[in-house]
Amino acid sequence: MKANLFVAFAASGLLLAGTASAQEKKIERSDLRPAVEKTVAAQSAGATIRGFSTEKEKGQTFYEAEMTVNGHSKDVLIAADGTVVEVEEQVALDSLSPEVKAGLQAKAGKGKILKVESLTKKDKLVAYEAQVDTNGKKSEVQVGLDGKPLDHEE
Repeated sequence: MKANLFVAFAASGLLLAGTASAQEKKIERSDLRPAVEKTVAAQSAGATIRGFSTEKEKGQTFYEAEMTVNGHSKDVLIAADGTVVEVEEQVALDSLSPEVKAGLQAKAGKGKILKVESLTKKDKLVAYEAQVDTNGKKSEVQVGLDGKPLDHEE
């Protein structure tokens, strides 16, 4: 998850996310802490696991489980105590409100929207994020639930 955010930050000229993303490391399921494994088991019911990674951010270790559910991607970021921090889940562009679609396209500019994900934090939908291809360069854009630009990246 954060590797994608790093791309968005880098594309906008901000460098502050570089160190957080640089520490992401692929791991095996056997490397998960028991509390994290329990959460992964609950979150991945009926899903195909694609992989796991850890990342350190502000001194804390987080675990990410990447999975496929019913043909779409779902990435779950989990704290060391097993708490779900964030869920990014792929959604169909056609399923979004006209305001959200228009907001994402406005932020994408001349770029082509490749994939859209809903961002959920603390069990609350907080934003939509689109992966965009602009002349071969990939980036991400985010909008709020109303399709308007966010005050800050989620």
